[in-house]
Amino acid sequence: MKISEQWLREWTNPAVSTDELVAQLTMAGLEVDAVTPVAGVFSGVVVGHVLDVQPHPDADKLRVCRVDAGSGAPLQIVCGAPNVHTGMRAPVATIGAVLPGDFKIRKSKLRGVESFGMLCSARELGLSEDHGGLMPLPAEAVPGTDLRAYLGLDDRVIEVDLTPNRGDCLSVAGVAREVAVLNGSALTPVACTPVPAASEEVFPVRIEAGADCPRYAGRVIRGVDPRAATPLWMTERLRRAGLRSLGPLVDVTNYVLLELGQPMHAFDLGRLDGGIVVRKAVAGETLALLNGTRIELQPESLVIADHAGPVALAGIMGGEPSACTDATVDVFLESAFFAPQRIAGRARRYGLHTDSSHRFERGVDPALQVPAIERATKLILELCGGTPGPVIEVVDDEELPVAPCIRLRRSRIRRLLGLELDDAVITGMLQRLGMQVLAVEDGWHVTPPSFRFDMAIEADLIEDLGRIHGYNRLPTNRPLSRFAIGAIPESRLPLDRLRSVLVDRGYQEAITYSFVDPVFQSALDPQHVPVALANPISADLAVMRTSLWPGLVKALEYNRKRQQPRVRLFETGLRFLATDAGMVQDSRIGGVVCGEALAEQWGLPARAVDFFDLKGDVEALLATSGEPGTVRFTAAEHPALHPGQSARILRDGVAIGWIGLVHPAIEKQLDLGGRVYAFELDLTATARARVPAYSELSKFPAIRRDLAVVVAEDVPAGKVHACLRARAGEWLRESWLFDVYRGKGIDENHKSLAFGLILQDFSRTLADADVDSVLSGIIAGLHEEFGATLRV
Repeated sequence: MKISEQWLREWTNPAVSTDELVAQLTMAGLEVDAVTPVAGVFSGVVVGHVLDVQPHPDADKLRVCRVDAGSGAPLQIVCGAPNVHTGMRAPVATIGAVLPGDFKIRKSKLRGVESFGMLCSARELGLSEDHGGLMPLPAEAVPGTDLRAYLGLDDRVIEVDLTPNRGDCLSVAGVAREVAVLNGSALTPVACTPVPAASEEVFPVRIEAGADCPRYAGRVIRGVDPRAATPLWMTERLRRAGLRSLGPLVDVTNYVLLELGQPMHAFDLGRLDGGIVVRKAVAGETLALLNGTRIELQPESLVIADHAGPVALAGIMGGEPSACTDATVDVFLESAFFAPQRIAGRARRYGLHTDSSHRFERGVDPALQVPAIERATKLILELCGGTPGPVIEVVDDEELPVAPCIRLRRSRIRRLLGLELDDAVITGMLQRLGMQVLAVEDGWHVTPPSFRFDMAIEADLIEDLGRIHGYNRLPTNRPLSRFAIGAIPESRLPLDRLRSVLVDRGYQEAITYSFVDPVFQSALDPQHVPVALANPISADLAVMRTSLWPGLVKALEYNRKRQQPRVRLFETGLRFLATDAGMVQDSRIGGVVCGEALAEQWGLPARAVDFFDLKGDVEALLATSGEPGTVRFTAAEHPALHPGQSARILRDGVAIGWIGLVHPAIEKQLDLGGRVYAFELDLTATARARVPAYSELSKFPAIRRDLAVVVAEDVPAGKVHACLRARAGEWLRESWLFDVYRGKGIDENHKSLAFGLILQDFSRTLADADVDSVLSGIIAGLHEEFGATLRV
């Protein structure tokens, strides 16, 4: 929010500099983002009165003007502004003046005609970007008056960044209250005294959605002057707050919004039908908004309607058909309170964000509506005239918020702030904050004012005491506490260990959103129906992920499209599954790879990454458990993976994840630009580790034997290896597959698998006969189960 310092100091003017004021606001929780001057640096610019305008003899677009600049004799000034005319008052930069950008005004000749100064636009003075013509000044401006003094341009705009709970400070009044409390200075609010009704005319109002709008106030004002102009002092204050003038009726409502924090709206009474109804929208209704768009109203949206249909989106934006125009003579002023929890998020659903919605979503004083109507009425009558009717107010008392009575304990203040404050100091702070304070035995009963809707519990009051006392003045005390180190089970691997394995193998960790693109989600995990977000950040982040793959593949695609051909990414995080029992969240670890198997180098030829490269990475990850023999990869089909290059990963016979090549059809659908391999594992199962335990070492020599068997092509080597281990008996210490052969000497559709075996006993040295007996049993078992034969 932007606030003019001059305007703020009209409410309260403590004896502090601008820098001190800014520091106070920031330390009180109202962080100041910027302090900027309201105008560029210039001098020598005065109010000028254009006495006469004549055509330039040699230039069609130039005019020769005689201008009274208060110096006695009129000045001859050549001007090219399209809006210059006789009788106009505008800024004049006289000879010797310096404009923003260190532009100095000198006597000059323009197409042969001497010019003794320059008539200025607002942009040339650094006041705005408007360069459509000269900056008009009021007719009562006295020629020769210094423009900086006349417009009060020695002012600064303070831009305050408020936290969502401090909606009460979204106005000059709110910030002034804080400044007055911080400095103990006097507060001089504007008068919101009732304006007597000059007629009995009212416009009927009915509330049908009291929970959304517990209070609605309105007033009829007839006979306003449509030719009235907004005075310069008001347009300047609006400009400094970042708003442009749109005519006196709209300007007044904007001015009251900035001044008091109450959003308002002015309807053209002649364009309303029958009466006002505050209700929910009906399916199929549409509304043309003031920004020129037409929206289809959702049934839960709150609208302001007349008897013909919606005329405004409540708390967000008015409708174009009922808006005030340059021909408006009769007005219906609206001032309402909308419940923040009911209005929150509704503007975003329509792609809107307005000054009104910004305030209503954070909270508006529920007692401010009628005073705001009175203030706006007074300003409209001063600017445009008119005949006001009585204020009509409709209230649903049961739905209006009630200020809580909060118990504040001395002991709790000491515990949270770490210091002792005198009772009188505490009472004074709370009363300056506008609160009703009743002393009790152990502290106080405090009732906050209606505008402090952020006050709900004791800690809120103590926070305010800390703010006003000064966070920088609170003592620094180390808390006394007993710390207990939690048990770290040896049977669970630390997550950092798993991360390190993948990082050491060339992966980089990614952190993606838990909500993902529905297109990627449905393509990569069609087996699960994701949970849709009610209020997504964007259309491509609209559902909760049921797998880590959508986010990782999206990140891989992003990198590939930015000249990164070799990508290795992994992530650990939650997936979200909707079940009959509710939302289930479980931890996963997943990764994606693409590009070359190795980074570009001279020692080996380039080779694209393949299934077995990724399988090796996953095996290395699972080997950290100390139980690599419990893991098995079995061929299986997954809808997102290539049917010939996908496998289910099992541990102790239980499925813990998937690995494979992303299906070519999905690769094309998602425009991935090449082959992508992916894996995903249950993190809990992956992190389960074998607890180290002592095992006796044999004193007797080990014997190695190699065994090659021929089996059918479709027999998995893993199953052969498992059968071998089961048949080998207690002497087998190690076994591994070291060769797979197809070709000469092997029947078609068959392959040769060669295994290495280490045999050893703890009580004696094994004889050749013992080893031959073990090998015979293994060969018999393999033949029985797979039809395997010994390769000769």
